[in-house]
Amino acid sequence: MQDFETVADALIVGRAILKRVGIETAALDVRLLLYAVTGLEPAEFIVSPDYPLSPMERNQFINFMVRRAKGEPVSRIVNMREFYGREFSLSRFVLDPRPDTETVIDLVLARHGVDTLQQMVDLGAGSGAIIVTLLAERPTWTGLAIDLSPRAIEMTLVNAETHLVVSRMKSATGSWLEGRNEKFDLIVSNPPYIPHRDIAGLSKEVRQHDPALALDGGKDGLACYRSIASQARKHLTSAGEVIVEIGAGQQDDVAAIFGGYGFTLADQRSDLGGHVRVLAFSHV
Repeated sequence: MQDFETVADALIVGRAILKRVGIETAALDVRLLLYAVTGLEPAEFIVSPDYPLSPMERNQFINFMVRRAKGEPVSRIVNMREFYGREFSLSRFVLDPRPDTETVIDLVLARHGVDTLQQMVDLGAGSGAIIVTLLAERPTWTGLAIDLSPRAIEMTLVNAETHLVVSRMKSATGSWLEGRNEKFDLIVSNPPYIPHRDIAGLSKEVRQHDPALALDGGKDGLACYRSIASQARKHLTSAGEVIVEIGAGQQDDVAAIFGGYGFTLADQRSDLGGHVRVLAFSHV
């Protein structure tokens, strides 16, 4: 790697390296990695282009660049992802929350005000991006985070503590709602929905760095919706709802699955790409 001494030098060298390997977001990625290395804020980059990098910072930047050039996402390198205006810690045991999932938050908040919910549950909570964000946005709500992976629940709790909602959130390991007796005003989930056969064709950033448990939706990508729909009705209050994220083009199949268990499609929301991304079901 070409020698560099300052932030400005590192920006030039880093962009060239990432562009050479075909990374379209090279300029942004280099900046994000340098923020992590130096601790500088974006505004400081503008006024301090000659900020000298220490030997430790240079070595860390080189390490980060090598990892990014091999296809590791920036969020995995720095173990952090911004979601709905908040920073969430990540680990290799949880899905990296995508901007599409912010559509779940938008629909929940649009349908449920501060006083309309008492208790919610997030199935497959992962990093806690959904439940922590909802509890932060709605300070009167309480919630339960469930995930099959104990390591994922550990990450949920880390983020709940960071964003000061841990006192209003319980957690548990388990498969969806199996073995539970509570009733909820809202069941929300971003379950695995990639058909098993399609996982090998996902981008390297996803295939190699997101846990398979959070991606694999079974033979047709719909296995988790069948499980959730079959369990949900007996765990909802009379006016309770289920709100789920779906894959592009899955809306009719998911609606049919929930319809088979007595649910009615109450609302939907599309992502920025124009794909229907979130469905809300009622059972009234």
